[in-house]
Amino acid sequence: MKNLLFSLFFIFFSFTISAQDIDIELITSGFSNPIDIQNAGDDRLFIAEQGGRIKILNPDGTVNPTPFLNISTLVSGGSEQGLLGLAFHPDYASNGYFFVNYTKTNGDTRIARYTVDPSDPDVVLAGSQLTIIEYDQPFGNHNGGGIAFGPDGYLYIATGDGGSGGDPGNRAQNTTLLLGKLLRLNIDIPAGGNNYSIPADNPFFGSSSQAQEIWAYGLRNPWRFSFDSENGDLWIGDVGQGDWEEIDKAGLTEAGINYGWRCYEGNMPYNTTGCPPVGDLTFPIAEYSSGPGSPHCSITGGIVYRGTAQPTLIGHYFFGDVCSGMIGSIAPDGTLTDHGTFGGSWVGFGVDINQELYVLSHGGNFNRVVEVVVAGVSDFDTAQITMVPNPASEVIAISIENDRIQSIRITDMKGSTLFSEDKLTSEKDINIGGYESGLYLVNIVTENGNSTTKKLLIE
Repeated sequence: MKNLLFSLFFIFFSFTISAQDIDIELITSGFSNPIDIQNAGDDRLFIAEQGGRIKILNPDGTVNPTPFLNISTLVSGGSEQGLLGLAFHPDYASNGYFFVNYTKTNGDTRIARYTVDPSDPDVVLAGSQLTIIEYDQPFGNHNGGGIAFGPDGYLYIATGDGGSGGDPGNRAQNTTLLLGKLLRLNIDIPAGGNNYSIPADNPFFGSSSQAQEIWAYGLRNPWRFSFDSENGDLWIGDVGQGDWEEIDKAGLTEAGINYGWRCYEGNMPYNTTGCPPVGDLTFPIAEYSSGPGSPHCSITGGIVYRGTAQPTLIGHYFFGDVCSGMIGSIAPDGTLTDHGTFGGSWVGFGVDINQELYVLSHGGNFNRVVEVVVAGVSDFDTAQITMVPNPASEVIAISIENDRIQSIRITDMKGSTLFSEDKLTSEKDINIGGYESGLYLVNIVTENGNSTTKKLLIE
């Protein structure tokens, strides 16, 4: 269990200056309530839409007019219902299998396997649906939705606690039920009359009273989760009840973890009646507020970036918020950074065959996440330039050794210029007392033409 006092210490220092900044680039738009991005091991991307369609986005930016899959007549509507998740089998290139998570017309969940048409890689083989598992949903919300294959080759399924508010049936803590859990199935070996079997290292394997499908429990609504492609770590974005959005992390072999819902929302007690000892729970690696006065409302778990085109992003876990449009990240050292709002209702992250990172807005936009280079290309020693104090609240002092300052420009994270001055000097004091709290960029150009950008945190 992560020590609770350490968690509170982490929260205090969570929104800090990071070593990288990001932006998003619009690739294409026009999708209808998209919710998931996946690749099948080639240069296409598959965009799942909540209404029941999966569309193919080609490398040239075009979208095939015929959907890859259309199960719109099989899915239920509603704010948290529909087609909710997509995963391709690790051996998709040879077997053509992929899996979907959707709510049926009666609102219950079905995980089903489909097969690509052997004669056409852009459409599904008609009549190929095979139901893997189904389970009841007592309410229309908190259906989970994410599905993914782990590095171990097993299929993981995020179920959600079954809905309503506050988990009235305490389903997430009940290990006889599948709700409020992360399930783990071997879908390659059917057994016991099911189209799956239970891996022998599942925590309740062989139990006659516990649900053997369970891998982890105590989750509220883990809409999106993912595995780090480098080390197999599991990352879960679990949507909060009303005050805290949480990010959970575990090693690939850590089985039977209880993440604490409904006993705790994030690190804070919620309903501890009948709960296990706090020492039996695993608390979030990070969280952020979505309580009264906050623009945030619902976390969308993301992905650890392992591509190569954005080197400053490598090893950072990216996530988003549905309401505020915030995109955040967790650095390898555990620092959580709010990169600001980007105008989208973020519902899904995904990567292409090269592990480059993309994010979907529920409004229909498909975007790529890119780094923002905040240092000028130069060979000079940036340590020559100092900017103190940082963080600051009233005045900053900028000075340079062995050169002179030609210009200084301060911009906010949206690119608006708040201060600009051209003056040859070796030092400059700037009054920033009227600026709002947050992160700013300070660009400094020297007389010799060198340029650097420093980050300034205003308290």
